[in-house]
Amino acid sequence: MTRIDFHSNVPDKLAYACRLVRKAFAANNRVVLMTDDAAQLAALDALMWTFSATDYLPHVAAGDALAASTPIILADSDATELPDYELLVNLSRRMPARLGQFARMIEVISSDEEDAAAGRQRYVAYKQQDYPLTHFVAGNS
Repeated sequence: MTRIDFHSNVPDKLAYACRLVRKAFAANNRVVLMTDDAAQLAALDALMWTFSATDYLPHVAAGDALAASTPIILADSDATELPDYELLVNLSRRMPARLGQFARMIEVISSDEEDAAAGRQRYVAYKQQDYPLTHFVAGNS
């Protein structure tokens, strides 16, 4: 069963996701990042090219011809077929439809109250489905 880690109180979801992906990629994990929409996906794509002067994070959008051979996939919809990668990073406010195909998922929840409320709803839903859950509050080391 997929292990779900909640990272809450995150001030900047996209920058936080880039740091998570950098760490996962360095550990040779393949990652899918799920965004709310095409605008958030475009912003994440742009940030992944510029957030670090020394790190290269090879990524493409889901559905791209190179997706099968690229370790980091960006998706804004569950409609596109997603690869069976180790890690899903959920930046969206919805429950991913194909959660079970990943060994682990990280839910990134911002400090925004609407985002936090949606995150709490997903936490309860996952708990009711008996997913193993952990919770990390950003800034509380």
